[in-house]
Amino acid sequence: MKYNKHTLINQMKLMLDSRSINEGFARATVSAFAAQLDPMVEELTDIKTAVSEAVTNAIVHAYPDTTGKITLWAGIYVDGYFRVMVKDQGRGIEDIKLARQPLYSSLGDERAGLGFAVMESFMDSLRVRSTPGKGTTITMGKLIKGKRNDS
Repeated sequence: MKYNKHTLINQMKLMLDSRSINEGFARATVSAFAAQLDPMVEELTDIKTAVSEAVTNAIVHAYPDTTGKITLWAGIYVDGYFRVMVKDQGRGIEDIKLARQPLYSSLGDERAGLGFAVMESFMDSLRVRSTPGKGTTITMGKLIKGKRNDS
């Protein structure tokens, strides 16, 4: 089979309740899946941190007064690109541009307001799509250079 660099070669999907206890499980599961790319420790730590922030945002902001579902999808591409998506069906974001500004939080002083800034700093790409009342999808990507041997 002939591949191009954008060919998806493996993927996983996980659905969790929006409970704080599941944040660590989400982080560990996605990093275990990414480990098949043989990333450097720093690259794996970057992915774990970004996933942790995205899942925490869904728990805290999407479902502040209830428990809902969070879906994680991760994919590995033939060129070593790793993509992860965190999706909720919660409140959604009224103003994505404002929400992405460092130190802004819709919960005021309760939160640091650094979630999107952290995700962006640790990943190569970050896309946020949201519809108020319907939910938010965060898609992040990172090219894993790691210890791979491109033979």
